[in-house]
Amino acid sequence: MTLAAWMDSINQLIAAHAGEPWVLVALAALCTIDGFFPPVPSESLVVGLAAVGRPPWWLLVPVATLGAILGDNIAFLIGRRLGHTRLFTGGRRRIRTVTWARRQLRRRGPLCILVARYIPGGRVIVNAIAGATGFSYRVFLAVDVIAGILWSGYSVAIGTGAASIIGDNHMLAMVLGIVLAVAIGAVLDQILRRLMPVHADAEGDAAPKSQGVDEKDAHMHVG
Repeated sequence: MTLAAWMDSINQLIAAHAGEPWVLVALAALCTIDGFFPPVPSESLVVGLAAVGRPPWWLLVPVATLGAILGDNIAFLIGRRLGHTRLFTGGRRRIRTVTWARRQLRRRGPLCILVARYIPGGRVIVNAIAGATGFSYRVFLAVDVIAGILWSGYSVAIGTGAASIIGDNHMLAMVLGIVLAVAIGAVLDQILRRLMPVHADAEGDAAPKSQGVDEKDAHMHVG
């Protein structure tokens, strides 16, 4: 079998199964799990399906949005259940990251939650810390709904754009869309680090203090 014939068979296989009802169920489940377990590539799946064009975007966006919101809320509830004491244990790098997330939530909570949705590991940490530090759930939910809608729309737009460049080659469109999504995610990660530097927030934190949250943070409520 030639390369062209092999790619054509792959494209036919993708096109034949992308529109199956179980795909939307799997998408919702993966987007939910990704909200508290970042290794699950939900964004890649959304981008890939959008590149194929099936299911249609008007189904992809609400399903991906619902899954993303559910996953983020699970991370928030896990953080609230565990509390800051358990989250502030571990290696030095983890302590610094958690300390950074806590301070950013205190200073610019809604923006931090909104931007972190585009960074797989970042959103889990931020959402869990929001729950652990008593961040207002009403504010969190409102911002998270907006973040979920924007994230799913952004992912679908990348996949659709890739398909418009590649054409009917579904496999190449999926690969291009996923590469673009990863690249944009890396850029957003760098922007977030510059706007909200970790080192600046970690300075002055003594080791004992890093193991917990001060009284003010422990009772933080926004709105």
